[in-house]
Amino acid sequence: MDPTPPARARSIRAEDYQTIPRRVAVMPKHFAAGSRTERHFHARAQLLYATTGLMMATAEDGTWVVPQGHALWIPPRLPHAVAMHGAVAMCSAYLDAEAVAAFPGRAQVIEVSPLLAAALAALTHEPVLYDEGGRGGHLAALVLDEIARAPETPLALPLPRDPRLRRVCLGLIDDPAAGLDLDAWAERAGLSRRTLTRGFRRETGLSFDAWRARARVARALALAADGRGIRAIAAAVGYRSLQALRGRMGRLMPERETSPLDAGNVRSVTGQSSPPLPTRSSRSM
Repeated sequence: MDPTPPARARSIRAEDYQTIPRRVAVMPKHFAAGSRTERHFHARAQLLYATTGLMMATAEDGTWVVPQGHALWIPPRLPHAVAMHGAVAMCSAYLDAEAVAAFPGRAQVIEVSPLLAAALAALTHEPVLYDEGGRGGHLAALVLDEIARAPETPLALPLPRDPRLRRVCLGLIDDPAAGLDLDAWAERAGLSRRTLTRGFRRETGLSFDAWRARARVARALALAADGRGIRAIAAAVGYRSLQALRGRMGRLMPERETSPLDAGNVRSVTGQSSPPLPTRSSRSM
């Protein structure tokens, strides 16, 4: 049987997909390494799926790391910005708000199953206004089912509302290798050690040490996607040995059979097999 021919070229403007009378509308797009979007939002919910490369998304309440094989679930009308690390190939699925009314009301990174990846890819070969009673409609229903079933991953850095705690978090994001201990960060924030630790747990759901470890892994993944050497990465995020960083990454991403920092595996994280593209900045994606 002949493979399904590609659908006619479709728009790569996110705004063109917000009022399409279908529950799911998909938009493949490529970005050059170093590209970024401005802060923006969509009327529809969005599933931002990284097929190659790595994306770092930010919003008022957190930062999310989206490596290859993962996707970011973004509720409708949530303002966010996205930075690309490595050449990025992605697929956005814009989802009708009524169809996802029972889905989470906060952003989260999910694992993309092989079935979800295949359904999204297949839907890009259907017309934008696919037959809802035919193959396109079945694929759209499968996409919604698989998103609902997908497990959440810990590739998130929730940001607290307390401005003192928030300053600590932003400091750790800016410099994950900072050698300050808990007491030093508490003093810098003008808090007692007890207030800082309780506040972290209450507002982020994580201990201070767990949050800092996530920030270090997030930066390490981004640096790997940018093509940095693995030993330089470990030093840049505050680990004295590569083994320590690999161990932490393995605990945070147990679903991966190999570490993104293993020799020969950085290629799979960065998506360097994709052809280089002109650097661009986009208002939205």
